[in-house]
Formats: sequence, structure tokens, C-alpha cells
Amino acid sequence: MTKTGLAEIYRGYIACLNRQDWPNLGQFVGDDAVHNGRRLGLSGYVAMLERDFDEIPDLYFKVLMLLCDPPYIACRLGFDCRPKAKFLGLDVNGRRLSFTENVIYEFRGGKIVEVWSVIDKASIESQLAGSN
Repeated sequence: MTKTGLAEIYRGYIACLNRQDWPNLGQFVGDDAVHNGRRLGLSGYVAMLERDFDEIPDLYFKVLMLLCDPPYIACRLGFDCRPKAKFLGLDVNGRRLSFTENVIYEFRGGKIVEVWSVIDKASIESQLAGSN
């Protein structure tokens, strides 16, 4: 797969997430998908995302940086949203937050098979403490 082709697939995946188009997520995510070392499979991956959107109704994935080195993609995602209650164990309760997530994806056969994700929790804690 070319870098351009992989980037197009990834942008299609992000668009699918932002539409919350769960029936079509299988076009982008493999049946045995792993997220941060946990084998979720496609159904578990969908459940994780549904939970995220339930907890953060205005969730929107914005690609800030995208690097392709097939079969891997590294992406910095930006978020500006209002989680309803707790988020990452923190009492957010509807407060607007801006934060980033750094994610590496491994693709096989044009689908995501493994994801490594780190959210900038320190930035969120700083905002909640009022220092940002």
C-alpha cells in the first residue's frame, strides 16, 4: 500500500468516526482489532467508540498531523469538547476541554489491526485546575 493510499483510508476512517457510522466501521477496522494491548475485536471497538460518544456528545476527531510509513500511520488528533461527567477518571461535568491524542495505527489488508493511543491527560488536568 502506498503512503497516499493509506492516508486516504485513514481519512475515510476518521470521517466514519465523526459520522458515528458504526455499521460501516468494519471497512476500516479488522475483526481482531487490538487497542492499547487489549483485544477488542470489531464489536468491542465499536462499543468503545459508542461509549466515548455517549460520554462526550460533541466529540469530533480533528487530524492535526498525519505521518504515513506503511503499514503504520502516526497521527496527532485534536479535540475541543465537553465530556458530560467523568473523563479519564477526572470530574469534568460538561466543562469545555481542548486536548490532543497521539495515536499509532498498524494496518493489514487496508484495515486497522492494532492501535496504540496516548491522550494528553496532563493538559486536561491543568485546564480543570484553572491554570490553562
